[in-house]
Amino acid sequence: MSTLKKTVKISGHGIHSGAPVNMVVRPYDKYGIYFKRTDIENSVPVCATYDNVGETKMRNTTIGDISGAHVQTVEHLMAALFMAGVDSALIEIDGAETPILDGSAAEFYKDFVRAGVTGGKIKKIVVRRPVVAYAAEIRRNMNVFSRIKWWIINTVSGRKSNGYVKLEPNDGKSLDIIATLIYPEKIIGAQTYSYSFNGTKKSISVFESNIARARTFGKYSEWEYLKKHGMARGANENNVIALNNAGDGTLNKTIWPDEFVRHKIIDAIGDMYTSGGFVVGKLTSFKGSHALNNLVLKKLFSDSANYDIIE
Repeated sequence: MSTLKKTVKISGHGIHSGAPVNMVVRPYDKYGIYFKRTDIENSVPVCATYDNVGETKMRNTTIGDISGAHVQTVEHLMAALFMAGVDSALIEIDGAETPILDGSAAEFYKDFVRAGVTGGKIKKIVVRRPVVAYAAEIRRNMNVFSRIKWWIINTVSGRKSNGYVKLEPNDGKSLDIIATLIYPEKIIGAQTYSYSFNGTKKSISVFESNIARARTFGKYSEWEYLKKHGMARGANENNVIALNNAGDGTLNKTIWPDEFVRHKIIDAIGDMYTSGGFVVGKLTSFKGSHALNNLVLKKLFSDSANYDIIE
């Protein structure tokens, strides 16, 4: 078990509500990453595991009961905790969203490294048999209204909903991620990025240099729509890569031309950490999403023959 050596305080605003939010990440003597809403009376800590994911509809991962004490957009924070080697923490938060900060995992990660982490290794969850989650499965489980909305959005945007996320065995030492995005917008197009984490200083250094700062993104026309419907009110040019309406450029500068798919690596790492450990296997994300990441973990844990746990 490994936890922070000292408390980390982080303040900012939520990307959807735009509301101020304060978060305190405390050392903890219980295994797991727990969220506790301090603005809700008698709120109990909720462990950030795949079976406690309440929703993935708003392009993020939400922990807890969506109708009660929940916390949205935990994926960047979870990725930072994983990469810093923290497997035990109590996160007290006075709002429904983690601070978006710069839209990446970099600031969270730097704060945790600066605080220091006690010894101990995160338990491994070794993939033994392949499991696949398809976008079509998620669509089939939607109600009629949601399916029509899905169809309209994809028809207007020109994006095809044929994505999948697959977990399969590898050499038994690393989490190997291959992420692919295919967008009709010219500035993105088809992008693929690979990253392998095995706990070595080299793999951590690659994350720090080439992935951690990659920000979330969206089209400016969609951004305006989302804000009118109570979402993305905290988005700005500092925490989101904004695509212009033509889709052939951005309204602010990218760090790398393929920053879009690099951000998907952060999302995948954060979502995989809701497994409760270090997933060891090959993760292929083709036009992946938070919903697919959650579904593939549910499939993995649906049969004990699919995995081994190494404490």
